[in-house]
Amino acid sequence: MSEQRQAQQRVVIVGAGMAGVQTAVALREQGHRGPVTLIGAEPHPPYDRPPLSKAVLLGKAEGSAFDIDFDALGIELLLGVEVTGLRAGAHEVDTSRGPVAYDSLVLATGADPVNLPGADGVPGVHLLRTLDDARRLRPVLDAGGDVVVVGAGWIGAEFATAAREAGCAVTVVEAADRPLAGALPAEVAAPMADWYAQSGAELLVNARVERVAPGEVLLSDGRALPASAVVVGIGARPATGWLAGSGVALGPDGSVVADERLRTSLPDVYAVGDCVSFPSARYGVRLLVHHWDNALQGPRAVAADIAGETEAAYDPVPYFWSEQFGRFVQYAGHHGDGDLLVRRGDPAEAAWSVAWLRDGALVALLAVGRPRDLAQGRKLIESATALDPALVADPAVPLKSAAA
Repeated sequence: MSEQRQAQQRVVIVGAGMAGVQTAVALREQGHRGPVTLIGAEPHPPYDRPPLSKAVLLGKAEGSAFDIDFDALGIELLLGVEVTGLRAGAHEVDTSRGPVAYDSLVLATGADPVNLPGADGVPGVHLLRTLDDARRLRPVLDAGGDVVVVGAGWIGAEFATAAREAGCAVTVVEAADRPLAGALPAEVAAPMADWYAQSGAELLVNARVERVAPGEVLLSDGRALPASAVVVGIGARPATGWLAGSGVALGPDGSVVADERLRTSLPDVYAVGDCVSFPSARYGVRLLVHHWDNALQGPRAVAADIAGETEAAYDPVPYFWSEQFGRFVQYAGHHGDGDLLVRRGDPAEAAWSVAWLRDGALVALLAVGRPRDLAQGRKLIESATALDPALVADPAVPLKSAAA
């Protein structure tokens, strides 16, 4: 791309979370000199979301704004602005302040949490996604009382951890037979159920919510749980409803369908972060990754493509972490039902790992209190190094020394 054209090319980014902010910053790092506009639906300066589930909830931080000088970078912020549609033929997005024209458009709208059916508008029912959500929940924790968490996934466990630390009585209701049922197989996730009791929280599995009423949660088996507050953590869906009729191809899960360069089905339109799925040659499947690291890495690929730089296909090793019940849990890669599961250590102990091998090579690793396993495992996944399962199973053997 000529310098003159790049100096005139306007990039508009819809979504001011991690993915949107990092796209704007990466564009400047790649040398893009044209106008960059970042549109955010929330009125707050752009902020990081992971601290919301603990530091902001517990009053240890008032917020988590990014330490970025947007003015110095020449990035225009349009905050408190809702984007309602995309008209690709006109190269414009429609917003609550009128149309905004673009030369290149980046979709970074993230994902919306799923609420319980019939719970919208019920007093005392909370979701945890935004800074305002966390601020509304803080006085709930300060007051103590009975808190019911619906969903024993990553968010549910992190909120339950914070609520117990605040002194609340916590009951976690999970429809499946174990925590993290959608993320990990039974033999890996089942031992994690003990973490709840050890923290003083009660975990109810195979339990379904029939109805939420002010002050209580009614289960399908007739039990009634007292609840001064109900926090729902049953998943999230890509925030792509505003793209209906735009021509952007969406998958059955609602995600924007992008190619290996995170380009959508429309020319000059890209997507990053929680709202987009992309093909992974490494794993042979299309991935939809709702985690912080994906929102950090994807923007670099998009910025390079917009700037006309040659980059390899976007095919990262997915990575995320979670702090729950006094444990640091990390996961890298992507596993399937047919992969060989190899344990490293006893899950009854404080530190252990689980590895997944495919055709002898490491494809995924879960590490609990073993950050060195994770660091080494991530590199081994990237290099597709063949490993000896017997050596992998020995927690005393460094993973990098387990090569076949």
